[in-house]
Formats: sequence, C-alpha cells, structure tokens
Amino acid sequence: MNMQKLMKQAQQMQAGMAAKQEELASREVEVAVGGGKVSVKATCAGDVLEIKIDPAVVDPSDVEFLEDLVLKGVQEAISTGKEQAAAEMGKLTGGMGIPGM
Repeated sequence: MNMQKLMKQAQQMQAGMAAKQEELASREVEVAVGGGKVSVKATCAGDVLEIKIDPAVVDPSDVEFLEDLVLKGVQEAISTGKEQAAAEMGKLTGGMGIPGM
C-alpha cells in the first residue's frame, strides 16, 4: 500500500469520525430509574438535557432518596450515551482503539 493511498484513507476516516461525533453530540438517550419515578434525557456527548421527577416520589422527610434517584438517573443516562458513542465510533475505526474516541 503506498503512502498517498494510506493518507487518503486516514483523511476519509477522520472526516467520517468528525461527522459521527457531530451526530452523537445531538443524539439523545433517555433512562428511567426508580420504577420510572425519575427520568433523565442526555446527549451521547454527556450533556444532561432534562430531568423529570414524578411528584409522588417527592418526600420532604426523605430528600436523600430523591437525590440518590436523580444521581443514578444522570449517571445511567451519561453511561448509556457514552456506550452508544463508543459503539458508533468503533464501527468507523474498525476497533483500532484510537485514544479519545
């Protein structure tokens, strides 16, 4: 394989990765925790967009429970988004394990 062809393939892969990263930055995931009492919507880039809390779970005497549910929801949404992003980027890189991707 000549160097020019290799460079062209690398540029194509780089352009494809940039386009996929842009798409993933706007792709949304949503998770529900606590039996659906708390839901979190985030992007695959890890930006939390929305948190919804069922009023039935709001108990002023047990704020810690609600805090735990919200934290778990945020963590799961970000994790789900990152997993989807890694799977999509892996398709482009052929599993080469490029750092930061």
